[in-house]
Amino acid sequence: MNSTNYNETCEKSQKKLMTIKEAADLIDGLTEYRVRQMCKSGQLRCFKAGRKYLINADALYQAVFNCD
Repeated sequence: MNSTNYNETCEKSQKKLMTIKEAADLIDGLTEYRVRQMCKSGQLRCFKAGRKYLINADALYQAVFNCD
């Protein structure tokens, strides 16, 4: 695989990860507290990096709007 194809593949596979604050700012009416509660309860798929929760934008929309 040449470097051009490798770079294109990596760019396509990278997902935007957000902090709780960024996730709450993305959707009107959603608070940081609520996003954190959704993470802790398992309602929102996320993972922890140190002390921070990291959230995928697609997972956020799916959890809030129940869409695929």
